[in-house]
This record gives sequence, C-alpha cells and structure tokens, in this order.
Amino acid sequence: MKVFVTGASGFVGTALLPRLVAAGHEVVGLARSDASAAAVEAAGAAPLRGDLDDLDTLRDGAAASDGVVHLAYRHDFADVDAAVRTDRAAIDAIGSALAGSGRTFVIASGTPIVPGRPSVEADDPEDGLLAARLETARRFLALSERGVRTTSVRLPRTVHDDLGRGGFAGMLVQIAQQAGVSGYVGDGAARWPAVHVADAARLFQVALEKGPARGVLHAVDEEGITLLDTATAIGRALDLPVREVAADSLGFLGALAAVDQPASSAWTREQLGWAPSGRGLLDALGQARSAV
Repeated sequence: MKVFVTGASGFVGTALLPRLVAAGHEVVGLARSDASAAAVEAAGAAPLRGDLDDLDTLRDGAAASDGVVHLAYRHDFADVDAAVRTDRAAIDAIGSALAGSGRTFVIASGTPIVPGRPSVEADDPEDGLLAARLETARRFLALSERGVRTTSVRLPRTVHDDLGRGGFAGMLVQIAQQAGVSGYVGDGAARWPAVHVADAARLFQVALEKGPARGVLHAVDEEGITLLDTATAIGRALDLPVREVAADSLGFLGALAAVDQPASSAWTREQLGWAPSGRGLLDALGQARSAV
C-alpha cells in the first residue's frame, strides 16, 4: 500500500513510519523543513515537501496514495481557533482528493471529556475544553458519506516514550524543571489517560490496514492516572518538592489539570485485538532525569 503521512517527523509519526516501512508499505511523509525531510528519509520513507497550509500539496499527496494518516497539527495555544481552522482545511483538502475512492483516511484526535465516567469510543464530542478539535473529527467522519473509509484515532491526554517525554505529562516535566517544584491543582485527584507512543503508532497502523469503514478508536492504555501521582513521579525523578500549585502556574495545562477525564479503550481492544504493552506513564516518568 502507498501511504501518505502528515506529521511524519513528529512524535507519533517518528514511531509510525518505521512500522509502516517494515510492513512493506511505500510511505511518503509530509516534510516542512530540511530537518523533517532528513528524518523521513532516515525512516525509509520518501519526503514530500510542504506544510499544512499547502493545500494543493496535501491534495496531491492524498491523490497519489492508497491511504492517508493525518497526524500533523499546529499546536498554537496562543491562537487555538486558527490551529483548528488550519486542521479543518487540511482535512477537507485530503478528503476531497480521496472522495469516491473507497480508500482509507485515518486522523488523530483526542479522547472526549465525559463527566462521571471514562469516555468510550461511542461518545460524541461534547462541549467543553476540547470541543473544537473533537468537532473537527465529527466532520471528518462525515467523509464516509462521500466514499472514504474514515477512522478517527483518539489519543489520550499524554502520549509518552520510555523516558517520559511527549504529551502533556512531558510538558509538566518541563514546567517542574523551570519552577523548581512539581505541582498539581486542587487535591490532584483529576485523572488523565495515557499511552506509550509505540502502542499509539501500532494502533494507527492497525487502523490503516484493517480499521472500520467508519469509526472511532481509543489509543488508551491506562484509563486514568491522577495528577497527584503524576506530579509525585516527576518530583521523585527530578528530586523536586511536590505540592499544590495555582492552575495558572501550569500555563494552558492549568485548565485541564483540575478536570477528571479518564478514557476507556475496551471496544478498540475487543474489535481490533490491540493490546498495548509499552512502559506505563509513571514508570516512564521515573526515568525523566535521564531525558534532562
């Protein structure tokens, strides 16, 4: 299969590309810089120069492929609305190139927040902190009505590697280093779901190769880890004090840090046989000093 991947040199993309190449796929990765192009080539894929604003390039890459995995997202927390508009335009461009083809289009989204229980794959996007991007995923799934196989892979709040890097938990490590304290908001009981980046990459591959014609998958290993436990693991690894902090001291993460948002992947595991096996978040954060 010829596969076009956006975000190919990003955190998840870097884990996904070698898997796709090893599986025998011909992979083309969107690369916005010389460094990105070099990373794509190092993974055994071919770079296609461009970025999310190059809609013609996105259409061309999609039209020449048998399937697309869209991982790129402009994480501009100073202008979230602009980031969402850019993402929707990119999805529309790729979708228009795939319309009527029966080919597969997989995107990355985020697990929703459902008060009182872990979110599941069948939950619709709700109003709230993450509604804008989740609404994009809802619009994406409507492409199935235009002859595109659509799968939205919802990532948890933190996607990490063996050293605790990546995702929002990785950002908490950086904040703790700068502040000299590993903080949590309120009583620290709010839970975030987590997954190892290698397990997330494997689910994107499974979604591409044998995902549903229209559906939502949850790339969640651990349903919910409290922010207190997360902060404690960071503090222990970095030899920093652990204590309650003001939400605004965590930057944009402060708005999420007090919100309980566990997520389940039971349906995904049952339907696709996905069985995450990577290092858990707290274990990985225990290695955070090695990444400093």
